[in-house]
Amino acid sequence: MRIRLCLAALSLAGGAGLATLSAPSAAATATAPTAATTAAAACTDVEVVSARGTFEPGTLGFIVGDPVYSALKKKAAGKSLSSYAVDYPANLSPTSAARGNTDLVNHVRSQAAACPNQRFVLVGYSQGANVVDNSIGISSAGAVVGSPIVATLPAAVEPKVAAVLLFGNPIRALGKSVTGTYQSRTLDICAKGDPVCERGGGDTGAHLSYRDNADEAATFAAGRL
Repeated sequence: MRIRLCLAALSLAGGAGLATLSAPSAAATATAPTAATTAAAACTDVEVVSARGTFEPGTLGFIVGDPVYSALKKKAAGKSLSSYAVDYPANLSPTSAARGNTDLVNHVRSQAAACPNQRFVLVGYSQGANVVDNSIGISSAGAVVGSPIVATLPAAVEPKVAAVLLFGNPIRALGKSVTGTYQSRTLDICAKGDPVCERGGGDTGAHLSYRDNADEAATFAAGRL
């Protein structure tokens, strides 16, 4: 069975449209790295919190989360890592991103209280980037599969976030980006021609290319741990 990866409600010249692509089958994810995704992970040095893209298969996300986590385990030498997959529908519901926003903030707050010395790497792909954007106080309202902010990470948690890794971030098509407190810790990658993050982009295949950036993103995050 093939699982759709939706580019979701693209703004087209003639009005709102819907573009869908086929993602790898669920069976293809068997080689993805196994990651701890329980709500109360052990007190590792670093927790990778990943919000997958719309309809994206995989433990943390076949296209982004899984390869980034695997690469970071190799680059963060001497540090213990755990991971958490944001629990949200990742579908086309108008409340989907908001539910992810709520879950991410609740989880990181809880985890930070339970593990005071733990640091976090936030990862978001496509709709998952909207989830992360909202959680750090950058609204994704008006973006493809975006939503208004419903929760933000508290100031006490902010210093514990070592890096924010975003891929195919829909707010970029609105001319927006991460600014403020988290800007210097954010890597926001938009593949050339990706219509989800590049205004006027026409290469739908580019939106599925972000596995190629896993090593770059892991290097960025490792340098900030």
